[in-house]
Amino acid sequence: MQILPINRAFTLIEPGPVVLVTTHDGDRPNIMTITWTMVTGFSPLFAITTGPWNHSYAALVDSGECVLAIPTVDLLDEVVGVGTCSGADTDKFARFGFTPVAGSHVRAPLIGECLANIECRVVDVIERHNIVVLEGVAAYVDPLRKERRTLHGVGDGTFVADGDTLDRREMMRAKLPPGV
Repeated sequence: MQILPINRAFTLIEPGPVVLVTTHDGDRPNIMTITWTMVTGFSPLFAITTGPWNHSYAALVDSGECVLAIPTVDLLDEVVGVGTCSGADTDKFARFGFTPVAGSHVRAPLIGECLANIECRVVDVIERHNIVVLEGVAAYVDPLRKERRTLHGVGDGTFVADGDTLDRREMMRAKLPPGV
């Protein structure tokens, strides 16, 4: 084993997929890239980490809603681009060629080019840890999208793409909660 500096240990345990989080501040929509996401069990509760350093944070907290848009590997350059400029002075939908699609439950738009979108409401903000807990209220997936591999940010500017699907549903069926 080789020693890894402890401040780089987070790169060993990457979180859920990279998401594009859309918000609406009452005037216009915006997009931010989030590389730290998680589910909180077998429910439509999710968590992201963000804070006041992100332009979208105020709209997220003030409106109490957002959309988690799940991009695929073919959108990597756009995802990184969104994350490296500010919505304070950039229309990210126009700049990166994303199509805003009206949702049914929140004002923040879905992103038409993404594999899936989840409309969410903010249920908690844990400021001490910069965590925003979200409850999904509607979810959509594009069954015609050929590219389905999602991105996972390692935290050092590199990404991992999902690979093969390994099916063990039958083996696990007896262990899963009902309805899953």
